[in-house]
Amino acid sequence: MKNSVKVQRAIANITQAELAEKIGVSRQTINAIEAGKYVPSTVLALKIARLFEKSVNEIFELEETD
Repeated sequence: MKNSVKVQRAIANITQAELAEKIGVSRQTINAIEAGKYVPSTVLALKIARLFEKSVNEIFELEETD
């Protein structure tokens, strides 16, 4: 699954730690999501999308191999 969390975070000018605190996860979780090493739960994906005022589909995208 591809995602644009890093891009959205850069646009919002917030750090991984700030994003993590706002949605109640660790900075390491945000790092793993951005690196594509961790697929967030539905609830977490919705929290991220809400924070950036985007739809989940605008931030997370399935790849052919998913």
